[in-house]
Formats: sequence, structure tokens, C-alpha cells
Amino acid sequence: MIFTNARLIFPDGIRDGLEVVVEEGRIAAIRERSLAHQKHGVIDLNGNYLAPGFIDLHLHGALGRDTMEASAEAFRSICDFHASGGTTSLLLTTATAPLNEIVKVLQAVRDFRSTITPIVGVHVEGPFISKAKPGAQRAEFIQHPSPSAVRQLIEHVDVLKRVTIAPELPGALEAIEVFHAHGISVSGGHSDAWEEDARAAFDRGMRSVTHTFNCMSSARRRDIYRAAGLLEFALSEPDISCELIADGHHVSPTLMKMLYRAKGPQGICLVTDATAGAGLREGSRFALFGKDCIVENGVCLLADHSALAGSAARMIDLVRAMVREVNVPWNEAVAMATENPAHAIGLETKGRLAVGADADLVVLSPQMEAVQTFIAGREIWSD
Repeated sequence: MIFTNARLIFPDGIRDGLEVVVEEGRIAAIRERSLAHQKHGVIDLNGNYLAPGFIDLHLHGALGRDTMEASAEAFRSICDFHASGGTTSLLLTTATAPLNEIVKVLQAVRDFRSTITPIVGVHVEGPFISKAKPGAQRAEFIQHPSPSAVRQLIEHVDVLKRVTIAPELPGALEAIEVFHAHGISVSGGHSDAWEEDARAAFDRGMRSVTHTFNCMSSARRRDIYRAAGLLEFALSEPDISCELIADGHHVSPTLMKMLYRAKGPQGICLVTDATAGAGLREGSRFALFGKDCIVENGVCLLADHSALAGSAARMIDLVRAMVREVNVPWNEAVAMATENPAHAIGLETKGRLAVGADADLVVLSPQMEAVQTFIAGREIWSD
């Protein structure tokens, strides 16, 4: 299969005159465009852009379905919707819940991910979070990361790819050390940490923060002195990767620009944090593990309007927002949705246009709309 007549998006720029050859689900060659093709096996992309498929590290649901349902039907609905936004790999993300409910999700992903190809694992967001920064999470299920709870999760290390944890909790540093030792990405979030808590977590393996600016501590006075929180630590530490929900609601353009100036194009991972409201009509009601929510003005809210309840966005919406609202070059915005998240969770064969990489691809129009989405060279969605 040959993808031709496209502008290819690489992290360092956009290139014309090239085509991508796919064999057995992987990129076999990237070469100068030939005009001598036979029609069989050639896909003419009509001058559109070709990029690696997007990778979403933080995604709860879509179309009224939620990860916590732990069913193949829910998982397929979520993946199918987000494929329309160019997503080819994702981490199904849990809500703060009793540990046995979270384990059910891990077990279900273990059972179904071989047949639902976009799923690469699970992001456990909670229950190891701060009651001072719960956001839309259910505070009654928040708990400290006890050794027994950590052991329960580690039993599913084959599917558990990322854990959000508040570094200041009792037992958090020990838990971070264990997760990191097992190759699980640790992200600080839903946290009221002081800078020394964040530094201690970093020293034990935390290399990311969850939905930057949302539900995290920032600079404040301690006695008569001003000290940094998790936000400032993340902005100042080059080796911390920052999740960003660039949906135009969670974070203002000014804050997005500040993050871009602080972290550069390699320090940001775009995430949707989409909940079950994604893809539903304006005014639709849905549940976030027992909490009533509503879709209003293109974002998901708790029904009482007391907090955001995730986004209604797809990855292409975030890429487009970074280009239009932050003036980030196309290639850098795409890297924030591909190469950066792949690196964050160790997906060595995804997130890039390179020989040997998986042929997970998205075709984009000049207006930055997804046109076609491919996994291993097979079309899974088209406009």
C-alpha cells in the first residue's frame, strides 16, 4: 500500500514530494514520490496532510458510554467516536471509584484490547488523589495509596500504563517508586502538593502532571513566605511532561501560551479528558460514575455547574486550537498529539512517520479536519 500525493507532517516540519509505503501494518519506506504507480494499492490523498495517528493518554468516554462500564460495547463506542478525531491509540481512563471497580476495568481491558486495537492500556486517575482538589471526582471514594492497594493494581501491570497520584498523600512516594519500577508512567495530579512534595515525587519517578492548570496546587503563601506548588514545579522542571486539555474551556489561551513558552513543543502532551458527554447533543445529560453531568456550550459540566466534568473534544480539536489560538506551528501541535505522548508511556513503534513504525495514520485537510484514520494501514474511519 502506498500513500501518495500528501504533505507529510514530521516533528521538525512539513515536507512535500514524499510518499509512504506500508507493508504488513508498518511503514516500510518513506521515499520521493513516483509518478509511475499502478492503481492497485495506491491511495491518493489529494494534496491533504498525512500525520501519525493521534495518541490520547487521558480519555474517559464518548457517546454516553464510559470506561467504568468495563464492557466491550462501551470500549468500542468510545474508540469509534475518537477515531473521527484522528485518534489511533488511547488509554482508557478510570474515575475515582472503589478499587474493585477499577480492577474490573483493568481486567476488561486485558480481555478485550486484542480485538479493540486503539486501546493500548489504562490510565488510573484516582483514587489516590487529594480531597482538596477532587474536581468532578467522587470524594467519598478517595483513598491513600496503601501497599495493598498498590499491589492490586500492579497485578495488572500488562495493561496499567499510567497512574495519576497526589504526591503529598501518605504512602504516595513509596507508591510512586513501585509504579515507576514496574514501568508505569506516574503523573502528579488532583493535588495540593507543595514544591518539596513534587520534588520528592520526581526523585522517585514522577515524570508527568495531569491536565496542567486544572485541579493542581499553585504558588501561595506558607506562613509569611510564598512557595511554589505542583504547577510551578512542573513548569520549571525540564523533565516533566505536561498534559494539556486544549479544548478552549479548561485552559485559557493565555495560559496555554504560558505553558508553551515554559515547556516548548516537546514538553506538552495534548489530552482530551473526554467524558461520556463527548459526541452528545447540546443539553444532553450523562453520568460520570454516579455524578450527574450535562453538555453545555461545547464542554461537559457537573449538572449543578459547580465544576467541569471533562471535555467533549477530540484530539483534532485540540491540535487545531493550539495552531489557531496559541500560534503553534502545525508540526509542533501534531507532535504534542503523537510523538510526545508515545514517548511518555514508552510506545516505541507509534507516534511518528518513520521506517519501522506502525502505520497508524491520520489524513488532515488544510482546514485541520480529520479526513481518514488508519491503524496498521487499515482504514478505521473516513469522513
